[in-house]
Amino acid sequence: MVDVVVHVRLGLEELAAGLLAADERETPTHDAATYWETQPPGGGAVDGVLAVRRVAAATRAPRGALGPLDRVCEALAGGAERLSDRVLAFQGCALTTGDLLATWAVELAVHQLDLGRDLEVPPPPSAALALTRRTLEALLEARLPTDDDLDAVLLGAGRRPQAEDERARLGPLVERLPLL
Repeated sequence: MVDVVVHVRLGLEELAAGLLAADERETPTHDAATYWETQPPGGGAVDGVLAVRRVAAATRAPRGALGPLDRVCEALAGGAERLSDRVLAFQGCALTTGDLLATWAVELAVHQLDLGRDLEVPPPPSAALALTRRTLEALLEARLPTDDDLDAVLLGAGRRPQAEDERARLGPLVERLPLL
């Protein structure tokens, strides 16, 4: 679980930097859904996992990972109210301020669910689950086969297995899961 907390903290630190990085383009290249179809520039997923593992391993106790996360969250919450709507550069994409923040609402909702598997963590707020579901369905270009947003997010993000009836309803789209 420390790995998830460290991953979120490092990502939020990157988000903070991204909120300061205006892009010279006047129009975005990605929106809150298409952002997830890109791969961040740099060393790739393995390097990112190794970096998170190293930082997590340097944490003496699991609770030690929470202090730095709290600090970055406080800084972002304080600055979020002063954001203007513009095009920002983030991980090789150009996104509006709102779309960039929406990608992080999705990221945080999914990782809150990850933490809730092993810890007593409440599920994300219903608005975050609804946004995450809309993002997943935009990526899938189809509706997920459940009426419950929490269940749809768990299914679409690969946090639970697919039932046979869901596999049948999704047809060939099932091969695209998980979406995140």
